[in-house]
Amino acid sequence: MASILPFIRKAGTVFDDRVTQIMGEAFDRARKVLHDTGQPPIVYEVIAKRIIDAARNGERDPVRLRNAGLSALG
Repeated sequence: MASILPFIRKAGTVFDDRVTQIMGEAFDRARKVLHDTGQPPIVYEVIAKRIIDAARNGERDPVRLRNAGLSALG
């Protein structure tokens, strides 16, 4: 979960602990889909931004948040 925290701080948005944990799970799952190797940092930033935006809009399902993050990659 900690891997999404810098992106949340950078976005300047505050979420409660439960939502932050769900977003972290979604981000970690998205990284696993990409096999978490050889990706430039911007890829993770874009994924995190999409997850954060979806969470801001009320999404709380970790699978849908993961999919929102990965949708940036086509």
